[in-house]
Amino acid sequence: MEQIELAKDSLEPPQGPEREFTVRSRSHREMVLRRFLHHRLAVGSIVVLALVVLLALFGGRLWHYSYTFQSNDLSQGPSLRHPFGTDELGRDTFARVLRGANKSVVIALMVAFMSTGFGALVGALAYQFGGRNNGWIYLAFILAAFYWQPIARVVRGVFLSLREKEYVEAARALGAGNGRIMFRHLLPNAVGPIIVNATLVVALAILAETALSYIGLGIQPPDTSLGQLVAQGQQAATTRPWLFYFPGLFIIVIVLTINFVGDGLRDAFDPTQTRVRA
Repeated sequence: MEQIELAKDSLEPPQGPEREFTVRSRSHREMVLRRFLHHRLAVGSIVVLALVVLLALFGGRLWHYSYTFQSNDLSQGPSLRHPFGTDELGRDTFARVLRGANKSVVIALMVAFMSTGFGALVGALAYQFGGRNNGWIYLAFILAAFYWQPIARVVRGVFLSLREKEYVEAARALGAGNGRIMFRHLLPNAVGPIIVNATLVVALAILAETALSYIGLGIQPPDTSLGQLVAQGQQAATTRPWLFYFPGLFIIVIVLTINFVGDGLRDAFDPTQTRVRA
């Protein structure tokens, strides 16, 4: 009897700290979120980027100077009244930077949205079958026309790599059509690469809009953009450096944070990373 009781005791679960050890499988969404949150540079960048975007979208409405208002403070350096100084016409540089950042961000988001949607559609099909002060809208369409091709190639490549997966074969065996397989099974699994490429398109669109506005082919006066502000401030870079460096600083911050966020998303959506560091 003693031997039987000892055997029963040996089969009882361990007491104390060892009893708390459990194994729980995480969903794909949890793994992606945990991997992204452990990418400190990406998390910090998305916070900074969110603040810059909110400032660009709503700061101009809250700031007490309009980007077209001309005061008597001509060519003044940075001060409490004008944090980024003023230009030769007395216009507040901070208000003009906010307006330029607003246009750059809106154009970049439109380009990313349109090119990503159009590129995903073209990539899926390629897999299946082998006016006045409103000119910036047309600029967004033009840039989107150039940036959809990389996303289309990425989507087609992902589809080609996923079509031999077991769940695709199972869906096909159950009688699912090509359209259902494409949009119900393949496209959701390609969301990771699509999102990563969309963030890169935002950065590229901002740089492209900046370059076009810099040479006078983008946003036209009396409206403004960051590229136009940099071009206008270049001639005064030595005498009134605030006109040149503050718009350039906004461009650098926006592009760098977007790239860092894209880098974090790429690592988070990487299916080869199955473990998350504590």
